[in-house]
Amino acid sequence: MAVYTQVSAEAAAELLARYDVGKLVSLKGIAEGVENSNYLLETDRARFILTLYENRVNPADLPYFHNLLAHLHNAGCPVPRFIDDSTGQWLQDVRGKKSCLIEFLPGISVSEPTPTQAHAVGQSLAKVHQAVGDFGEIKPNPLGHKSWRPLFDQCDKVAADALQAGFADDIARECDWLSANWPKDLPQCAVHTDLFPDNVLFRGDQVGGLIDFYFACTDYRAYDLAVTHAAWSFTTDGRQYLADIGEALLAGYGEVIKLEETEVQSFPSLARGASLRFLLTRLFDWINTPADAMVTRKDPLAFYHRLVFYRSIESSKLFGNAP
Repeated sequence: MAVYTQVSAEAAAELLARYDVGKLVSLKGIAEGVENSNYLLETDRARFILTLYENRVNPADLPYFHNLLAHLHNAGCPVPRFIDDSTGQWLQDVRGKKSCLIEFLPGISVSEPTPTQAHAVGQSLAKVHQAVGDFGEIKPNPLGHKSWRPLFDQCDKVAADALQAGFADDIARECDWLSANWPKDLPQCAVHTDLFPDNVLFRGDQVGGLIDFYFACTDYRAYDLAVTHAAWSFTTDGRQYLADIGEALLAGYGEVIKLEETEVQSFPSLARGASLRFLLTRLFDWINTPADAMVTRKDPLAFYHRLVFYRSIESSKLFGNAP
């Protein structure tokens, strides 16, 4: 989440007049994240998230996200609902941007998860993958493996090397290796592809909410698991692998869905891809984010360190005692 577009209290009150959710009490921008503009909006009845969709989100994709969350909610997954206005419309225009009012889910995002919490996240992700077994909509992954080299080619190589000597050449080689070695014909479904700790809300050790599905698409379920593994199983700077967290997450997933052997063997490559994908989008944003944007830039090197780790590890070392 982030704030690129400023919304006044008057504009928020005008929006709320279309709904039957109460009167505006407070409006606060949320700085975390990098994709859309988000506000915590509170009325005299409830709290909501007001999201304005910025340039990286294609408005044509919004019905897919709406339908996916409705499907998951109906299947019992802890995801937020889009709120309809008094005429039944869920998509609005605010400050010239497509916008939605979204259910607020209470809970706490953890920065240092325990193995018990990681286990619960693995289970929750697997239950999402189960729940979408009868979700018929298909959406190609716009940030899938075929997009990585073109995205890297848009990044200033001098700026990349300023982060670390030889960085640009190393990333170019990794793009080429993954293009030549990307796994084929693994099981696919609707996937989250961005299940970082700040997109999971805990109540104690139980998952109370899964949020921010705006990278959701159709891709390998094991790739979605690899993204989550890379996001949860390292220190923030990516320099230290937390084996107890990583193994607990994979074990939790495996208790719900048993991966095929091809998925297990491909997992290090999928995790390299997951690391590269976030390295590249962070690198692009690091170079191109406006200086006055209310957004927290994230260090690309944190995922470079993860990438280096996954280059050197075998799948059997990652799964440990996971089912």
